[in-house]
Amino acid sequence: MDADAARRAAEQIASLAGRGDHVATFWRESADVLRDAVPHYLAPCWFTLDPASLVMTSHFQEGVPEFPAEWAATEYSDDGDVHHLADIARSDAGVSTLYDATGGHPETSPRWHTNMAYGGDQELMAALRTRDGQVWGVLSLYREPDRPRFDLAELEFVRTVAPLLADGARRGLLVGEAGDPESSDAPGLVVLNEDWRPESVSPGVEKWLHELPDGAWDAGRLPPSVLAVAGRALARAEATTRSDAAQVAVARVLTRSGTWVVLHGVPLIAGGQRRVAVIVEPAHPDRISSLLMSAYRLTDREQELTRLVLQGCTTADIAERLVISPHTVQQHLKSVFDKTGVRSRRELVSSVFLAHYEPRVRDNERRTVSGLPMRGGPVTGTPLR
Repeated sequence: MDADAARRAAEQIASLAGRGDHVATFWRESADVLRDAVPHYLAPCWFTLDPASLVMTSHFQEGVPEFPAEWAATEYSDDGDVHHLADIARSDAGVSTLYDATGGHPETSPRWHTNMAYGGDQELMAALRTRDGQVWGVLSLYREPDRPRFDLAELEFVRTVAPLLADGARRGLLVGEAGDPESSDAPGLVVLNEDWRPESVSPGVEKWLHELPDGAWDAGRLPPSVLAVAGRALARAEATTRSDAAQVAVARVLTRSGTWVVLHGVPLIAGGQRRVAVIVEPAHPDRISSLLMSAYRLTDREQELTRLVLQGCTTADIAERLVISPHTVQQHLKSVFDKTGVRSRRELVSSVFLAHYEPRVRDNERRTVSGLPMRGGPVTGTPLR
């Protein structure tokens, strides 16, 4: 693919990311662009991740309606493998191949044998990381045996479009959760028409609008922060470059009750009509922390440490991040193991996945088949023991 074709393909993905489609729809339409830009075997394999833990919350691949149990075992139970989702998500490069990760010997990796059972040989994985550094997913592409390895130009193209794919995934999750809320803290959504009047609202959004300063929702007056984000979103949609248009208009606002919320503006331009959706969500929707506290009574420091373990951090990484000694890390780990009823890091990761994330993955599979939007984050489950 030459430079002009790569630029056009990136602009197509940017345009798709700016539409606010549900995640599965966005994946399907992006796959059509990727097929020409980076030839691959069968369909792309898409994952959404919980940014707080880097654990999978959904898997989507045309022709594979359920995430195979052996893939889950390789990902969350095998401690001697490489190329885990969290490895890619944490990496500086954000793009990797299994060939490179194994030093040119992919046959030494259990995941390579799992891939080969499905006809895939070469594996390319990319972290879908937004510009603010949060990873919302991973893209995997495969090639069958005897096909050439992914080359540097293809890796660079995937690296270029990864933030756009992350924007589309994040936006799709927000729109989906706002339109079909799971809890009282779910995002709320209001769609404005060309006259800046509310055209539709999601269930429960009134609570958020009442909390925003200087609005009078009962009197039909929207908060200024909502209108400001909506205006910025439409300006982005009319930007001269599609990569600018894909960027989300965002504002952080202090509510009347003293908590912070984040507003996201999503332009909805179709058929000549100019509309915009504004999504309101809590500023810190870190569901894994409250889950770890309620289910296992972990302290704040133990919760921090557990999140880093889920992300694949080593003892040295954790000690550096938390500014404590490796010995203190091991002491905290022992307490976490005792409280959660496990004996090792890998068992902790596997148990948390099975108890709180695997149910989300399966629910999202059912929701996708039914045409419902995917949801992010863990589900509330039972303690590990």
